[in-house]
Amino acid sequence: MKVLTLTAALFLGLGIPAATDAQVAPKIATQVAGWEAVGRLTMGNRAMCTGALIAPDLVLTAAHCMYDPQSGRPFDPRGITFEAGLSDGAAKATRGIAEFFAHPGYRHNHRGASDASTDIALLRLGAPIDGTQIRPFATDARPFRGDEMGVISYTLSQKSTPLLQRPCDVLAQQGDVLVMNCAVDFGASGAPVFAIQSGSSPRLVSVISSKAAMGGRQVSVGTVIDNALRVLLNRSR
Repeated sequence: MKVLTLTAALFLGLGIPAATDAQVAPKIATQVAGWEAVGRLTMGNRAMCTGALIAPDLVLTAAHCMYDPQSGRPFDPRGITFEAGLSDGAAKATRGIAEFFAHPGYRHNHRGASDASTDIALLRLGAPIDGTQIRPFATDARPFRGDEMGVISYTLSQKSTPLLQRPCDVLAQQGDVLVMNCAVDFGASGAPVFAIQSGSSPRLVSVISSKAAMGGRQVSVGTVIDNALRVLLNRSR
């Protein structure tokens, strides 16, 4: 996961208010019923991220997860594993990755910040996961006013059981980038950001790109799905 320091100019340009609700600490998800389509991505023994199933054979994550953090070169997809519904070290389903598609506008910069607006990738599983076993998440272009936000992630300090943070808030949006007060940590890159309304199923609207510090407060940066997912789906066909 990348760590950014947002500048004061960007902070003001995004219209983030001077005072916001404090972060809600994420909790260990002791049961994953309904969230099994979130899983841990491991790239050999060199890196880990979080991803979410949006079709029986497709996982959505952050584009920078597909690059070796040391060399900056793309990982061989055959060395990547997706463990769906991993909890207490046991996964509901485990699959290898056949290929991946980073957003065509994404330019990886492993020594600094990359463009968060295109930090999104689609991974095709080596074999689909039965939809009766694990139901993929519905997606939406972006959150609506009044949506409650939530994030589920695996982290380097919590590798085998997911962390659930709900609720958290969108502080600002600029183009295809969200700034949120969702607490995230290393390993949470690519984690799904959900919009939730009472009586409705969660909708995946963003993926975590980085964590950031701004004016002494911790924030997270997410890539809005919107047009990016359509571009990726077209590339994957």
